[in-house]
Amino acid sequence: MKNKTELLGNWKELKGKLKQKYAMLTDDDMLLVEGKQEELMGRLQVKLGKTKDEIQKILTSL
Repeated sequence: MKNKTELLGNWKELKGKLKQKYAMLTDDDMLLVEGKQEELMGRLQVKLGKTKDEIQKILTSL
């Protein structure tokens, strides 16, 4: 997965791409608060029905 700095630095762009690809994601699902990356990953796993590794691959591919 992209490192924390890359993820935070590009979050607005990644968030837009994720919402385009997975229309069921809401702004609340996509909240990224410093120190809460694991919580975000958990929300994405539940919402998309994917494993942590699958979510990491999706983020890396964007």
